Amino acid sequence: MTLRLIGILAIFLSACEKNIDFKLNDADPLLVVNAEIENGKPPMVILTKSFSYYQTLSPQLLLNSFVHDADVYISDGNARHKLNEYSISIAPGIEGYYYTVDSSTNFVGELNTNYFLEITDEGKMYNSQVKIPSIETSPDSIWFERAPDNPDTNKRVMYLKATDPPGLGNYVRYFTSVNGGPFYPGENSVADDQVIDGTTYTIILPPGINRNDPPNRDDNYFYRGDTVTLKFCNIDRSTFRFWSTWEFAYQSIGNPFSQPNTVIGNISNGALGNFSGYAATFVTAVAQ
Repeated sequence: MTLRLIGILAIFLSACEKNIDFKLNDADPLLVVNAEIENGKPPMVILTKSFSYYQTLSPQLLLNSFVHDADVYISDGNARHKLNEYSISIAPGIEGYYYTVDSSTNFVGELNTNYFLEITDEGKMYNSQVKIPSIETSPDSIWFERAPDNPDTNKRVMYLKATDPPGLGNYVRYFTSVNGGPFYPGENSVADDQVIDGTTYTIILPPGINRNDPPNRDDNYFYRGDTVTLKFCNIDRSTFRFWSTWEFAYQSIGNPFSQPNTVIGNISNGALGNFSGYAATFVTAVAQ
């Protein structure tokens, strides 16, 4: 009886199958904004255009995606500055482009300050606002221990001890730099204080990841002798929402069982991306 029931169910389910064809039309390119401001540093804005679903990713396509000659302004409510466009070599024969203040302009991010971004490109205006918050929470200490349950005695994990102030609404993001290299965000780099509100907590922070060039070595560990700098940032809610939804979407790529997700940016007029603010502190230690 059981085998017969299974056979009937198999016939029924196969009879219900239907091919579904999705017709993906080309969409007009959208402005993509990657902007940030950090305490003690000038603003940085990268403008590109989105790609068509059917386009093949290539260095030339990336080069052509940069937006040139846009009017970009940033203000703290008192002073308003026009950002200039600069280039930087990102690979042999390939230049990247970004907007920032002139080197003679003494305009850097300050704690507990709101910033306003204005962009005009091809006759369209885009706006955004972010706050560099106060430093409400910072690392009490970091240290390293041998990676548990791992035969490689050189692998290390980094522990962070920190204290969250009472009251919900504190958000953080972290980055790491190894042996003087660039700062990269962790795979899950942002967190809120819904669970840890008002407590002193200890957690393991894996190394940051360069998502454009995944490392060859095991990216879940540091190594004995590494000099590691932790960049620990207080952020506002809009910065937290963008990076938490972006990282979830990134980790869901190729997973047929992942739930639908929308990346929540803070740029107006239908543009993609985000204007992020960071209240950063730094701690350096050697993995022993």
